[in-house]
Amino acid sequence: MNLSQPPQSVVQSAFNGAPDPQPVSTTCPYCGVGCGVAATLLADGKVTIAGDQNHPANKGRLCVKGSALDETVDLNGRLLYPQIRDAVSNTMARASWDQALDKVAQGFNDIIARHGPNAVAFYVSGQLLTEDYYIANKLMKGYIGSANIDTNSRLCMSSAVAGHKRAFGEDLVPVCYEDLELADLVVLVGSNTAWCHPILFQRITTIKETRPDVKIVVIDPRRTATCESADLHLPVKQGTDVWLFNGLLHYLSQNGLTDSGFVDNHTNGVSGALSAAEASSAELMTVAKICKIDPNDLLTFYHLFASTKKVITAFSQGVNQSSAGTDKVNSIINCHLISGRIGQPGMGPFSITGQPNAMGGREVGGLANMLAAHMELDNPTHRQTVRTFWDSPAIADKPGLKAVDLFQAIEQGTVKAIWIIATNPLVSLPDANQVQRALLACELVVASDIIEKTDTNAFAHVLLPALGWGEKDGTVTNSERCISRQRGFLPVPGEARPDWQALCDVAQRMGFDGFGFNSAHEIFDEHARLSTFCNGAAEGDFTPRVFNLAGLVGMDSLQYNGLSPIQWPVLRDASGELRSTQRLLTDNRYSHPDGKARFIATPPRAPVHATDEDFPLALNTGRVRDQWHTMTRTGKSAKLADHVPEAFIDMHPQDALLYGVREGSLARVSSKWGAMVARVQHGGGIGRGSLFVPIHWSNQSASDARIGAVVNPVVDPVSGEPEFKHTPVRVEDFPVAWHGFVLSREEVAMAGVTHWTRIQGRTFARYELAGRNIIADHNKWVRELLNLDDPDADWLEYADKTAGVYRAAHLINDQIETCVFISPRPDLPSRAWLASLFAKDQLEDADRVGLLIGQPIEKGADAGPTVCSCFGVGRNTICNAIREQGLTTVVQVTSCLKAGGNCGSCVPEIKKLLATTLVEEAATQ
Repeated sequence: MNLSQPPQSVVQSAFNGAPDPQPVSTTCPYCGVGCGVAATLLADGKVTIAGDQNHPANKGRLCVKGSALDETVDLNGRLLYPQIRDAVSNTMARASWDQALDKVAQGFNDIIARHGPNAVAFYVSGQLLTEDYYIANKLMKGYIGSANIDTNSRLCMSSAVAGHKRAFGEDLVPVCYEDLELADLVVLVGSNTAWCHPILFQRITTIKETRPDVKIVVIDPRRTATCESADLHLPVKQGTDVWLFNGLLHYLSQNGLTDSGFVDNHTNGVSGALSAAEASSAELMTVAKICKIDPNDLLTFYHLFASTKKVITAFSQGVNQSSAGTDKVNSIINCHLISGRIGQPGMGPFSITGQPNAMGGREVGGLANMLAAHMELDNPTHRQTVRTFWDSPAIADKPGLKAVDLFQAIEQGTVKAIWIIATNPLVSLPDANQVQRALLACELVVASDIIEKTDTNAFAHVLLPALGWGEKDGTVTNSERCISRQRGFLPVPGEARPDWQALCDVAQRMGFDGFGFNSAHEIFDEHARLSTFCNGAAEGDFTPRVFNLAGLVGMDSLQYNGLSPIQWPVLRDASGELRSTQRLLTDNRYSHPDGKARFIATPPRAPVHATDEDFPLALNTGRVRDQWHTMTRTGKSAKLADHVPEAFIDMHPQDALLYGVREGSLARVSSKWGAMVARVQHGGGIGRGSLFVPIHWSNQSASDARIGAVVNPVVDPVSGEPEFKHTPVRVEDFPVAWHGFVLSREEVAMAGVTHWTRIQGRTFARYELAGRNIIADHNKWVRELLNLDDPDADWLEYADKTAGVYRAAHLINDQIETCVFISPRPDLPSRAWLASLFAKDQLEDADRVGLLIGQPIEKGADAGPTVCSCFGVGRNTICNAIREQGLTTVVQVTSCLKAGGNCGSCVPEIKKLLATTLVEEAATQ
């Protein structure tokens, strides 16, 4: 492995912001794939982004989110200096770092003195670098002496962690990305991989093109984009995964497909797991009925799994985010254990993490029930080992509060101070209105962030400006245990500081030694040394831990700066050369004291809250293709805004008819915990009895689209992960008098508008509007909305008072400044066509006419809604090309229009357009 000196550009850009034309190798800050990025800071301050050809995760490929990173590094909306809330005026005021740090340290010390260490807490994030995570964990667990530090990774992968630990004795992901390419069967469970992990999905589909016999099975209640490349889709009912995999376990056992040598020599507990499987899932017809899938499809899946040696079962949030998430994970692992399909190339269970450093957080004990270096809080020997290594005054002796419990404790008053770092819980947590009540009741709320205005930051008493991607420096670990450097290449903005530095400064002000770090490199070295400390000691009940960074101990700063991607455990061979580990468990040695894996009995259980007459539909939540988390970063990018510009409610047309809502119109989704409003759509991929709403929209981007307020707060009893995939809800019409939209080069205040969503355009902001007020004078109302009081303004308008239709545009020097369209109907003119007018320096006469009639005069001017965000190709453009040029394959579409030629996440949608357009063409002939 390469530990050579890094390019000089790395050092220059990271520490003094000097522009350098040479690209800096860093890592994408989005999903857990952990793609390498080559970022170049140009002399004019602009940034160019490309995939890193040398990074093993992506080999030069980037999804559209990664490709658009250059659109998200501006300073608009950035938190650039510390702020403290004035107790009298209740407003935030600028403060010095010394003032802010003193207030945080004194506040924590005072509360600890009065109420003990468990009265304070940290809530951190998979967006943190490993070095930041390490310091936060060390401070809370080893010095404050409480385990009240949890992370938003609790919300996405803690069930996988718990399942791994139960089965393997340690949080181990046994496979690597190459195994997806070596497998003959890839089973994707609860994972819309095409949208959420596009680069991994490309690797799978590319192999299928070269080896057509490779099979892909998708297990998901929705027919997602991933299903378009699948050989078989099992649309299981939400919450029935354990029945399905218990049935597979029983099928393998009954049909003589048990690897008895492996099971006898390397596992324990098979009889209990088989008994639970037989009790719930012995009859195939029963399983099919419970899961609501075709029995023949179920049998086909069982036969495929049974007859294929090289099987990867990759799972993500659809498995983890459940009140039975840990059992779902173990039911999958059980099937691999009984058939011996683990620890060998091309086979094994594979947890695909959601965040860029969820794995790094797990390495340093970022969860409330863990210690650093894969040691356990409930193990006295582990506790003493960590305390001795840290030379700390205290060590937490019991698990802390997990995310949902933590915010409930804040509202109840048992936790009185919270430091929130790099996350937005008021949007992302379930029962989000409860989180708001908790923050309102909390004595001290500290928030470290890169963005000033978030839903959460509105309730902070102290705001601390942090470094963002492109500015900070450290490491992250991706889903295949690959440690990569995230390098700074941008100058430090304002007074922002690394999160680890703010934490160290507070620790020292609280009177703690052990935090005199001067760089991320020094922190990483301590982290690596802890991974080796007493690792493998014979005394006590200390089982050697697989997590081990012995080979990375003692690097100097140049070696750390130049570290190439490397998978742990990292050791050195007899000659002193680094030895990375591609896949784990190849020696059939597990981390339980007896060295054996454990089957876990998984009696299935339904979701805690069942649908009923008052709440008859099951809510499922998740991501869309081009957005990330609560959109504080991706929401800045015009490229990422076009594909799915608004929150939506996806439901079956028959359910929409039954509950009196219409496609394109607004509806309210409500549960026992809260409500939200969005537009109804029929995406064609969801069965009756359920609906899907994306997670990304907040109060900063929409008037009432926080789906977290609706989600129930029930959690898995083992992992503490919330039930994001099944909340009983009802849906009802949200009547409005009119619909409309505004495209404007200037920001528009939405005060008084009933429903709105803000979408970022390239040179303008777009607002989708709806109102319940009756607009008597459209001209007056619109001018007030736009704050336009110039009577001589170049103002084009069309009004049909009888129909309630109004169209207007404000021009300055023949360039469009603002346009407004209002109608009692939701089917308004194409935004894509209007957006293209903002790119023109001067409107033509035909453009003016088009503005008044609400459609383009020229044929082909309307590209339609964006399909390929990478190249900005719209639906109409693709469909026209298919018809006019006789295109029949995705390859031909890509060759003609480039669409689908970069990240490939739009390929499933292009396939659908090909199918529907060709069918329409055939029908007209």
